[in-house]
Amino acid sequence: MKAFLSLLTAATILAAPMAQAQDYRAHDRDRRAPVERKVVIEKKKVVVHRGHWKKGQKLSRAERARYAEIRDYRRYRLSAPPRGYHWVRANNEFLLIGAASGLIAGIIAGR
Repeated sequence: MKAFLSLLTAATILAAPMAQAQDYRAHDRDRRAPVERKVVIEKKKVVVHRGHWKKGQKLSRAERARYAEIRDYRRYRLSAPPRGYHWVRANNEFLLIGAASGLIAGIIAGR
């Protein structure tokens, strides 16, 4: 009986890190896909304007200074930014930007 309990305890200790290593936000990523275009209807004609922002693009200091950081991201139904990132609003798009590097990590079109 002691051998069985010690074996069960050892298995629990070894399995605990594997259970915590699972990505807990994987289901949320698939649901919220960013949209990177705008559709405008002009005189019975559909015109698609694509945003000039691209994921991985680097913003210069001048561009970063031009856009204000969004601190109340819940108001716009945005997820909490990871550590070292912040949300910025550019026209009608929300950009997730690295605070130190200026790299765009995500783009979401506003409504």
